[in-house]
Amino acid sequence: MAGLEVRDVSVRYGAGVAGVTAVDDVSLTVAPGEVLALLGPSGCGKSSLLRAVAGLEPLAGGQVRYDGADLAGLPVHKRRFGLMFQDGQLFPHRDVRRNVAYGLETLPLTRQERDERVAGLLDLVGLAGYEQRAVPTLSGGEQQRVALARALAPRPRLLLLDEPLSALDRQLRERLAGEVRAALVETGTTTVFVTHDHAEASAVADRVGVMDRGRLLQVAAPEELRTAPASDRVAEFLGLRA
Repeated sequence: MAGLEVRDVSVRYGAGVAGVTAVDDVSLTVAPGEVLALLGPSGCGKSSLLRAVAGLEPLAGGQVRYDGADLAGLPVHKRRFGLMFQDGQLFPHRDVRRNVAYGLETLPLTRQERDERVAGLLDLVGLAGYEQRAVPTLSGGEQQRVALARALAPRPRLLLLDEPLSALDRQLRERLAGEVRAALVETGTTTVFVTHDHAEASAVADRVGVMDRGRLLQVAAPEELRTAPASDRVAEFLGLRA
């Protein structure tokens, strides 16, 4: 199948009886151009699953495949996946343009092509004209926009976002969630978006996968989750049932 395919994936931390299963036999697919949110409380395994897809955590079982190819043994830097985390991890000594251009520097592009790509992405995320701004002078929301532009710059075949808005205040998170959605749709980027906020997941994703205690409980469109939760636990987490 084209796109991302996770087959019976498990992730464990530690060995023997003291080991902890963070992801327990999870299977899911993400079609090309689709945005899937992994939603669940802290410690449910959603970030561990994301890191396993990225190649940052070894699998205790199962397979991760992309466009039909098994990624076992393929190092992180060869997967051509983009990563964005909660703090953005921008380079404070680089201005905005050089931050966004970072992933383009090893590609066979001319300076003009790089500059045009950077300018186009900054326009897309609402930061046109910010090329020469110093990162420390930016607000938290602006920094996350720069981090998103940087992640999109090399045109990753899959973008992995781990709680990218959770450090921001609620009003800003709600506004940025819509802007992130617009940027992902505009670029046609296949995406897995991790969050603990169901309103954020609904605003960003085409489908939402609800996780709890390492298990995937349900995957459905946001409206289907609200109207037809698959279990009491899903309904409770979404605030649909006391």
